[in-house]
Amino acid sequence: MYQFDKKIQRRGTNCVKWDYPFIEEDTIPMWIADMDFQVAPSITENLIKAASQEAFGYKFLSEDYYEAVSDWMQRKHGYKVEREEICFVPNVVVGLSLAVQTVCAPGDEIIVQTPVYGPFYNVVRDNNCILKESPLKNDNGYYTMDLENFKRQITPRTKAVLICNPHNPSGRVWSGDELEKLAEICIRYNLYIISDDIHCELIAKGYKHTFISSLSEKVRKLCIVCTSPSKAFNLASIQAANCFIADPLIRERFQEKAENLHVADCNAFAEAAVRGAYAEKASEKWLDELNEYIDGNTEYFVNTIHENFPDLTVCRPEGTYLVWVDFRKTGIPQEKLREYMLRECHIAVNDGTFFGDEGKGFLRFNLACPRDRIEKALENMRGKF
Repeated sequence: MYQFDKKIQRRGTNCVKWDYPFIEEDTIPMWIADMDFQVAPSITENLIKAASQEAFGYKFLSEDYYEAVSDWMQRKHGYKVEREEICFVPNVVVGLSLAVQTVCAPGDEIIVQTPVYGPFYNVVRDNNCILKESPLKNDNGYYTMDLENFKRQITPRTKAVLICNPHNPSGRVWSGDELEKLAEICIRYNLYIISDDIHCELIAKGYKHTFISSLSEKVRKLCIVCTSPSKAFNLASIQAANCFIADPLIRERFQEKAENLHVADCNAFAEAAVRGAYAEKASEKWLDELNEYIDGNTEYFVNTIHENFPDLTVCRPEGTYLVWVDFRKTGIPQEKLREYMLRECHIAVNDGTFFGDEGKGFLRFNLACPRDRIEKALENMRGKF
């Protein structure tokens, strides 16, 4: 059994989550999406071996790296990814930006289903494309795709859709049926699908992740799927991610853009970390136990909100370790909500507007931490709402 209740010292390590200026000594950081757990031991062992080489010149990824990625996808997800489909990038946001540059030109329209992870907006606008928003339906905290609205956003200038699966911030794990219906529309209108699947290993018990590109060969040829072990195995600062691109012409354009921007090279620790995560059975066991622990955290948090905070609305997420809480009934203005949490509850959370206008009145909580920290945070909130 792995010890997820064990605390590790992250303060004083240039840690964004714990060392940013607004994080004071008594602040409980439940914002940026990384975990306060020790990583799987196999990963640490691999990184120590890499550090012992005592030289850190230019590196390339071996065939063992690509085999580890391909084998993991087949073993963990039943999803066959050919070696040539795997394109290395330093992180998923870089992959999303390169994907936009690959399948769209300046002035093209891209549909984004909102609310959604903040950088989705940036990778569209920063590449001089036009953002079209298709709001998700919110039924008392449970989000579904509004495909009729989605179709209304499509014009002759629309070239792609950006999707998030599992969805950040709501925690929805899109079902195969939902993805099938979305894919049918994309096929009909010849829209490319850029899918951020970074949370695909963080799935609650009773749910299953489906890669939209796995639905059919026709769908697969329209997809650029962005993945990384960084969320499930807490490796964000290692800088290693992979984009799966089946269409050889799209893949060639993607790789050419990555090389021109000099983002196709790996660092000295990328392969060691990824193989430690994907190729070691012990890491897979660690991940299974992690998901059980997160399920327990989520159940405790959501149940406590339901039982003690009648003005807050929350729906238990199906995936990720993030919880999306609706504070609109409290009457606290959006622009003061995050500051109120910091000042009155001593909790740092993500402001809902980071996820777009549909996030007004919401806050996102990160539950990837020891249980007693969640208990303390909820105790701090008592009497404040």
